[in-house]
Amino acid sequence: MTDPPLHLRKLLGRGDVLAIAFGAMVGWSWVVLAGEMIVRAGAVGSILAFGAGAVMVWLVGLTYAELSAALSRAGGELSFTFVGLGPGGAFVCGWTLVLAYVAVCAFEAVALPTVVSYLAPGGFEAGFLYEVAGWDVHASWVATGVAGSVAIGAANYFGIRFAAFVQRLAVASLLLIGLAFFLPGTVRGDAANLVPYVTGWEGVLRVVIMTPFLYVGFDVIPQLAEEIDVPLRTIGRVIVLSILMALGWYVLVQWTVGLSLDPATLDGRELPTADAMSAVYGSPWAGRVLVVGGAFGILTSWNAFFLGASRLVFAMARGGMLPAVFARLHPRYGSPVAVVVLLTAVSALAPFFGRPALVWLVDAGSLATVVAYLLVAASFLLIRRRHPDLPRPYRIAAPTLVGWLAVAATLFFLVLYLPGSPSALIWPEEWAIVLLWTVLGAAFAMGTRRRVASLGPGRQARLILGDYVDVLRPRGEPGGR
Repeated sequence: MTDPPLHLRKLLGRGDVLAIAFGAMVGWSWVVLAGEMIVRAGAVGSILAFGAGAVMVWLVGLTYAELSAALSRAGGELSFTFVGLGPGGAFVCGWTLVLAYVAVCAFEAVALPTVVSYLAPGGFEAGFLYEVAGWDVHASWVATGVAGSVAIGAANYFGIRFAAFVQRLAVASLLLIGLAFFLPGTVRGDAANLVPYVTGWEGVLRVVIMTPFLYVGFDVIPQLAEEIDVPLRTIGRVIVLSILMALGWYVLVQWTVGLSLDPATLDGRELPTADAMSAVYGSPWAGRVLVVGGAFGILTSWNAFFLGASRLVFAMARGGMLPAVFARLHPRYGSPVAVVVLLTAVSALAPFFGRPALVWLVDAGSLATVVAYLLVAASFLLIRRRHPDLPRPYRIAAPTLVGWLAVAATLFFLVLYLPGSPSALIWPEEWAIVLLWTVLGAAFAMGTRRRVASLGPGRQARLILGDYVDVLRPRGEPGGR
């Protein structure tokens, strides 16, 4: 029995990969959440929080870098945890990470109407529908988010080459606008606005728990592994570089906003980063230019996570963990059509919940991200122990130490979300998202055994790992090295 046409084509170059990873991590949140972070932690406190988040993400990113080069297969985390933790652990990791990616897509669908309302003040909100958590939801708001969802879905329908072209163009535009904000903002800002530097450690923790969601994105690269046409060692290097670039971006945002605006005026600002740009140049038009940059950020993040989510769901379906319809590829464009349609529909639902959904999605998506990172870090250690001879084109120094530090860091972050912590998820909104996703995953998992049985003996491992099945077999076994 031959494999069905479930293989993706290698079309992505080095620049495409870096643009996707960096663009995934730098979306819209830096425009809308910078002020809230400074209010919670202070300007310097928010920078420290991003630094703490970067340490955890960097440690996990190192494990990703080595594993992505060693097991270069679509749905990267699915492969890592399948080898390290078995099919059950792989399903939990994959399904949890899908929540993180879907949360980002939904976040951007809610963020897009915020951009339009800022660019067209007073004339955008029309057709009142209802109220969510004190926020009025209008038909114009919903229609804008739905239209953006359809546009991103269409870009991904036409294949990864077109989506990568859009990504590179948007990232270049974003970087230019960021440069126009950071340099003059640092020169013209007032250091007195940085006081208080740190509001308190509880506030810092409240920002720390948001950072995994804001850094999530480098892990999109393993999802696209089958479509990357660069040396395997380069994949690991790009992952590490993208994390450092994102850290630099977020630090510059917090620093420049902190210098540019009086902290007493930050609470209640809808788009504080745009207001900071207006203050730097002394013109409201400067703020609108920055919002355009934020719109490019929405596009880069939305597009990257749409790509990542679609490939992860595709890989899970290919391995029998989700219905087979999600593993079907378009005969011409090579895109997983059913997944694209589903993700478009889910993104289009988010604007119906209004702007309050932004923070809910950040926190719930952050928890999902940390759980997935913990499972990958544990798999890294187990694969290192069980498969020491696995070819590793990108090797990290002190792998055991890095692996255990990554486990410890993710466990620390995980505790921050739990009840009893000052930074715990909010009940019922944020926990409702997590619990609903868990129930939905359990429903899919119930059908996994039947789907895997229909594939035949050994077929699930072959479909998830490809030719790596032979590499991972112990010496002396049939097909082993």
